[in-house]
Amino acid sequence: MSKTWLITGCSEGGIGAGIARAVLAHGDNAVITARSLLKLESIAKDYPDTCLPLTVDMADKGQIRDAVAKAVDHFGTVDVLINNAGHGYRSSIEEGEEEAVQELFRTNVFGPVDMIKAALPILREKGSGVIMNTTSIAAERSAVGSGYYAASKAALDLLTDGLCKELKPLGIRVMVIEPGSFRTHFYDEALKSAPLTVDAYKDSTWKNANTVNQRQQPGDPMKAGELVYRMAYAKEAPFRLLLGSDAVKVVLSTAEARIEEANRFTEDSRSTDY
Repeated sequence: MSKTWLITGCSEGGIGAGIARAVLAHGDNAVITARSLLKLESIAKDYPDTCLPLTVDMADKGQIRDAVAKAVDHFGTVDVLINNAGHGYRSSIEEGEEEAVQELFRTNVFGPVDMIKAALPILREKGSGVIMNTTSIAAERSAVGSGYYAASKAALDLLTDGLCKELKPLGIRVMVIEPGSFRTHFYDEALKSAPLTVDAYKDSTWKNANTVNQRQQPGDPMKAGELVYRMAYAKEAPFRLLLGSDAVKVVLSTAEARIEEANRFTEDSRSTDY
């Protein structure tokens, strides 16, 4: 029996689109969203009977609630929720713009939370379902100019960790998707930037700000989509699904560095006990 997926952030060429195409190719239904229907046209055209494209701004609670309601009206239920929508933000911490940072967190953190809250009553009633939240390897290790973006993804990552523990007894699987660098439009239209206002950061935070996206990233969005589809149905799956060889490298090296540091300063840390 076919399942119904609700996938946010499905603009053609991205990981969300890769997931949507894998889902639809395997015969499941897909409710796909983006800020503009134009970015969903090619997917919807290829699967007119099993695909429902919707306009959703993840900072708009009303549109989020409407998307879940329309999914149920059209296909009868929601079985799998993929919170994939989000965008980047390049800035030094000092130069971060208050409104832009708040919008970043509304989109990358609170939007997915609102979507989860809207979908959970459906999944709880059935006692089954899957929720996957897309974060980033930035949630594991930040970089110069990525502090705000990494913080938003780390927040969603740990929120999902808590959600997983809450929903496991209810029969609902929860996972994190942590992509590395993929050959998408992220570095073009999905990466917003603050202006350079402090000259001291011009050779650090802003050194590579005007680099043209050569689209040489190692990750293939279509292969990512197939893996996400397979893991949603797998009897055994990781809580954090790493996408890409660079994601594996970052997570392993970061974990090793943390363990080494913790071991090096163990006695200092223990000295604070009674």
